[in-house]
Formats: sequence, C-alpha cells, structure tokens
Amino acid sequence: MVMSHLLAKAALTLSVVAVFASCKGDGAKEKKEAPVKDSVPTVLAPGSSIKLDPAKKYIFLTWDDGPQPPGTINCEEIFREEGVKATFFMVGLHQFSASRARIVDTIRNSYPQFLLANHSHSHGFRDHYREFYSHPDSAMQDIYTAEKELKVPVKIVRLPGMNSWVENGKIQGPNSSLEVCKRLGSAGYNAVGWDVEWRFGRHSVPVQGAEQMAHEVEEKFANGTTYAANAVVILAHDRMFRDQYKDSLRKFVQILKQNPDYVFETIDHYPLIQKGK
Repeated sequence: MVMSHLLAKAALTLSVVAVFASCKGDGAKEKKEAPVKDSVPTVLAPGSSIKLDPAKKYIFLTWDDGPQPPGTINCEEIFREEGVKATFFMVGLHQFSASRARIVDTIRNSYPQFLLANHSHSHGFRDHYREFYSHPDSAMQDIYTAEKELKVPVKIVRLPGMNSWVENGKIQGPNSSLEVCKRLGSAGYNAVGWDVEWRFGRHSVPVQGAEQMAHEVEEKFANGTTYAANAVVILAHDRMFRDQYKDSLRKFVQILKQNPDYVFETIDHYPLIQKGK
C-alpha cells in the first residue's frame, strides 16, 4: 500500500514537470518564429524613383527665378496649405542676403513636398541669352556654380529663357541652346522645359486668371500634346505672386485639386526622367 502510494506520487510529479517543460518549449519556439522588429520608416531622397500610376495624370508645378520674396514665400505657404508638391528652380545670384539664403534652405529641406532645382547662377548672364548660349563652356560653369552655392540636391536644370529638354540622351529645343544641352547630357544632367506657361506682363502681373490656367492644363491633357504622356509641366515665376495675386494662385490649385485623376509631383519624378534610372 505504501509502495503504491509512493509510485503514484512520483508519477504525478513527473507529469507536472513534463507539462511545465512542454509549455516552456512552446513559448521559446513561438518567440523564435515571430520575432519583434523595430519598424524603420523609409526616407525618400531627392532624385529617387517612385511608382507612377498609369491611370493618373501628373501635374508638375515648377516655379522659376527664386528666391524672390515675398513671392517665393507666398507660393510656399499656399502649396503647404493646399497640400500639393512643387519644384522651385532657383538662381544663384538671387541668394544675395541671409534672409534669402534661409528661403533657399527652407525649400531644400522640405523634400518630398518641395524640390530645389537649378536655374543657373546668373540667369543667362543677366538675361543676355545669345551670349550665354554662344559660350557653352561659360554657360556650363555658370550652372555648376549655381549647383554648388545653392546646394542643389539633383542634377536637374531649367535653362534660362529656353524651353529646352534633355532627358536620358534625348534633346529637344531651340538650336541656339543645342550645344549646352549636349554638354548637360554628357555630364549626366536632365533639363526640363514646360508644357503650359502662366505668363506675366508689366510689373510681373499674371496674364491669365485661375480659371483660364486650369482650362489650359485640362486642354493639354485632353489633346495629348504634352512632352510626356499623362504629365503636364507648368511654368510660372515666384515674383508673380505678390500679396495681391495670392488668391489667384490658390484658386488655380484648388480647381485642379477637384479632379480626382490629378496628382501633384516634384520634377524628379517626371516620367521621362525616371525612365532612365
């Protein structure tokens, strides 16, 4: 009787140990199979490629000649408040004060919403375009200087006064800029022209109203006359949007935003520029 009691007690002890060991082993196995990892957000760098939706139409707001306060600041403010992306092609000579340098820094540090791009150091030898393009070595040096002084993060240029394109070896534009375009391509740069221009008149006053500009964009998409399919590059100038014309810019953006097929992007994601990466 005593022996039977002892054997039963020993068997019960072994069962408890076995169950404990089994539970511990299962826990260790479960932990091994499903480790917990810290999630690290992906930071998009200027010039990176993204996946474009073929069902969408892409709008590239490109603003030239900054920094030019208060226009540049007004444009930046409106784009932020409306939640749209834009590219600022800036001129080295226009960064001539600490306050203007801070504007450039703000744009450069605001990627991926804003992209800082190159619009030369002297704006074509201070608008002397014939001389600028007749001396391609000097023109290239002017572009290199702007890249360095503005700390431009991408090799994307808009040539002063020229609707010229250089993308992955393909060149299109006026013959006068051809030699500079060839050199840009050889040096690994892309040059961007435009499809629609928001023109200005005397004292940099915008010519078209918001509705007319939106209509011109819609027509470009409808007619398929853009440089790249499903992409419209819009050119305007920072100085056009002083305080009295801010509302026109905001209205233009708001009209475009009403179309669910439109997507605003920075020019480094222009389809023909991304294609060669």
